[in-house]
Amino acid sequence: MHTESVPLPGPRPRISPAWLAQAPHRLMFFIGASNVLLAMLWWALWLVSVRSGAWTLPLPAIPAGWLHAFLMLYLVLPSFIFGFLLTVFPRWMGLPDLPRYLYVPVGAGLMGGQLAMLLGAAGWEAGLVVGLWMALAGWTTALLVLGRLVADEKGRTWHARSCFAALVLGWLGVAMFLAFALGASPTWAFASIKLGGFGLLLPVYVTVAHRMFPFFAGNTVRGYTPWRPLWWLATVWVLAMAHLGLELMHAYAWLWLADLPLLLLTSLAVWRWWPRTRGGPPMPGLLAVLFIGTLWLPVTFALYLVQSLTYLFDGGFILARAPMHALFVGFFGSLLVAMVTRVTQGHSGRPLQMYGIAWFAFVAIQIVATVRVLADVLPDPGLWQAVAAVGWLVALSPWVARIGHIYLSPRRDGRPG
Repeated sequence: MHTESVPLPGPRPRISPAWLAQAPHRLMFFIGASNVLLAMLWWALWLVSVRSGAWTLPLPAIPAGWLHAFLMLYLVLPSFIFGFLLTVFPRWMGLPDLPRYLYVPVGAGLMGGQLAMLLGAAGWEAGLVVGLWMALAGWTTALLVLGRLVADEKGRTWHARSCFAALVLGWLGVAMFLAFALGASPTWAFASIKLGGFGLLLPVYVTVAHRMFPFFAGNTVRGYTPWRPLWWLATVWVLAMAHLGLELMHAYAWLWLADLPLLLLTSLAVWRWWPRTRGGPPMPGLLAVLFIGTLWLPVTFALYLVQSLTYLFDGGFILARAPMHALFVGFFGSLLVAMVTRVTQGHSGRPLQMYGIAWFAFVAIQIVATVRVLADVLPDPGLWQAVAAVGWLVALSPWVARIGHIYLSPRRDGRPG
């Protein structure tokens, strides 16, 4: 049970970058917050320039859409993922917290990698490859650190092993994109992007949800019965790999074989996880946003199912990238705001509750996700894609400013971390 802490007396401490190294989540969440704005600023400028012709940006050495996908899949969202996992892996396993010399290089690789790649998009010829090497170095360091924890654990924390398996696939995706940048076939980049979605992010997100969401609800809602059978997680893993394999083979007509059971399983999870207050106090906002965000999972697989069956029966490829963006913007984006807000509040000595700026970010992301999903079926999709990209910036900029200030400041309760 979290209670609001009382700020220490005395003058208000000044913000300082030195606080970033005090805990893995501080550093990596700050980097992720910076990365998400930088990546989306470049992408919004690119889309608006293409749609309006008001200005011209340098042409990247690789297709701009692929660069955007790589940045989001392997540098933006993983910055937050590593911040969370480098914090919770030792706690899940009953091991000591990590010293800063183990996690600072991870942050340097991911932040430096994105900056170099964006400079490459702006015209620095070597920036793309330099950034990819830096990203791979950061990823490699993270896997060595987390892998050592998995090896040192005496028991079997299956959620940690599930996350680590997804991170191994993520490392492979980074290496494949680097190979493409060094001259390999474009199919390596295609495979890297697909691997980042269904091999890395989806397994990590559902693993964390499977472990943490029933735990959070059980600590908050009286009479709540946690539901997190390992068979569910294992089955989602198998089906995610089946979906990935079918996409890599361009077997879109048969994706329904994986997506129909994924629709059923994710709908079941939402139903079983969702707290029923039964006339008691309403569900706290910080808990509600987790389950509202998870609703995007069955929406995603319903869209994939419609797309696949349509392709099977009449050969028409409808909805374009709408299912993918329901997953990426709707599910991943919603839970990014929800989980990062929760961790930031709790680990800074603040009350575990949603506040105005966080609510704005979460609600705005729902609108942005809806616009991006509809963009592929509305007239003039380029316009709506640009609107959605600008919407990301509007939705997250105030939230990023607030959490960034928290990471640069000491805890309110004076505790370390």
